[in-house]
Order: sequence, then C-alpha cells, then structure tokens
Amino acid sequence: MLTVGRVGVDLYPEQSGVPLAQVRTFAKFLGGTATNVSVAAARLGRRAAVLTKVGPDGFGDYVRTALEGFGVSARYVSTAPDLRTPVVFCELNPPADPPLLFYRLPTAPDLTLTEDEIPWDEVDSVPLLWVTGTGVSAEPGRRTQREMLRRRGGRGHTVLDLDYRPMFWPDEHTARTEIDWMLDHVNVVVGNRTEARVAVGTDDPDAAADRLLARGVELAVIKRGADGVLVATADARSTVPPCRVEVVCGLGAGDAFGGALAHGLLAGWDPHRIATYANAAGALVAARLACADAMPTATEIEELLCT
Repeated sequence: MLTVGRVGVDLYPEQSGVPLAQVRTFAKFLGGTATNVSVAAARLGRRAAVLTKVGPDGFGDYVRTALEGFGVSARYVSTAPDLRTPVVFCELNPPADPPLLFYRLPTAPDLTLTEDEIPWDEVDSVPLLWVTGTGVSAEPGRRTQREMLRRRGGRGHTVLDLDYRPMFWPDEHTARTEIDWMLDHVNVVVGNRTEARVAVGTDDPDAAADRLLARGVELAVIKRGADGVLVATADARSTVPPCRVEVVCGLGAGDAFGGALAHGLLAGWDPHRIATYANAAGALVAARLACADAMPTATEIEELLCT
C-alpha cells in the first residue's frame, strides 16, 4: 500500500495536564496522518510506503530512519531544499482532543509534491492508495494529488481520508470545494462527523453515508467517537459499538483506525468486520501516548476484541 501526504515530528510534553507554557521537556515521535496510517498497517504485517517530502535537516533524517525502523519504505520520501520538516507540539490537555500547534510555514514540504516526483507505476498498480483531504489544501500538492487520482481511475482500493484540519484551510467552503472533486475519484471514504459535514454538508452519519454512496463511493466509514462507527455500502450498513478505554491521548487513534481499515480491505474482509477491528485498533492507541510508536499489533487488537 502507498499513503500520500503529511509527515512530521511530534513533540509530546513529558509533563501531562499542564498548559504548554509550563511544559519543561518534550519527547520526540514520528507523526503525520499519512505516515501514521502506513506505520499502523506495517505493524499489522502489510508492505507499506509513504509518498511525501521533508526538509534538508536533522528532522528529515529522523523521519527516514524512523520509517524504516517501523518497516515502512522511505524510498518515496524526497527533499524540499528550501523548506523545513514540519514540527507539531501537543498540549495533552484535554487528553481526548488535545490542542496542536503546527509549525508548517511558509508551507509544508508534503504540499510541494510535483508530478515529476511521483512514482507513477506504483500509483497505478499498488493494491491500496491512501490520500487525504489535507493533500489538496495548497498548490502544487493539490494539482499533483488530483492527477494521481485521475490516472489511477479508481483501481483497487482508492481511499480518501477526509483529514480536515481547519488551520490548513481559509474556510470550510474552500475545503468542501476541493474535497468534493476527490469524491468522484475514490471508492472508499473515511472520516469523523465534522469531516463529513465539511465534505458533504451534514454531520448526520446516515445522511452523510447516503450522500457519499450517491457519489459512487463503494464504502463509507463515518467515525462517531463515543457512539461507535457507521459503515455503509450500497447493500448494507451497520454501526460498530465503541471500545471503552481510559483515554490518555486521542491523537493517533484515527490513524490506527486507518491502518487497520487498510489491512482489512487488503484482506478482503466484510465491512462490519473491518470496522470492528479498526475500532479496536483506534481504542488501543487512544489509551497510549504518541502516534506511530503506539500503533498496535494484531495480537493486541485480537486480545481487546476478546475481552
């Protein structure tokens, strides 16, 4: 599988429950939605690679080394010579939805991907291609990601992670316009209720699923937080109940869900089984600190499902 998009370095406070201004020390971890999804899938035994860019700095070197350490190929991680590898600070308060402080200016390297940096044979043939809404938030990345989807033509599993982050967009209308184009070029869409509202104009899970399916999406996955997950196809839909855990840090839970979703799609599982498995993966990460480092193994997911 190949994921496309955000990569960076996450800095987590080593003192929890205090404002960022009072934090004394931080721990460094690999981060970024596309990156975390690949790591999560690799942890479950899948061959994975990330298509992204970093800066010509020590953090860029760290990203490549960390990816390979997690079993994710870094061969498609290129370098933007005049930009810096993104850094993200997390406050951990509140733990379920901690504030993030992104350092991605003047722009992030991953948003500067151009068509001559794309491994087109891989994009055309890989069994699962994972793209994000953030990937079309700026040029030239927007144009490049659109061309990738045009050329792929919906082959295999072409997954759109809505991945809406308000700080990357001037307003919701702009985000909806750009994300709307992608809905006609993917066959799986995953996002939470807020992301569904941005993409299709409603945060009602069933109504959002209806609108996605009407656009030709084959599988719509709407994450409902404490209310579980809705999975819908043209023939059936169901809601998977939540896994109850004590939340340590909500960051990374959605990416663990995404990696497990990719794993289930590649395994050919039915949608309800995929969502059940992915929901457990997300719950495990919500009960841990960090993102990539916290991704669960298949054994851990299966043990949680058996309790």
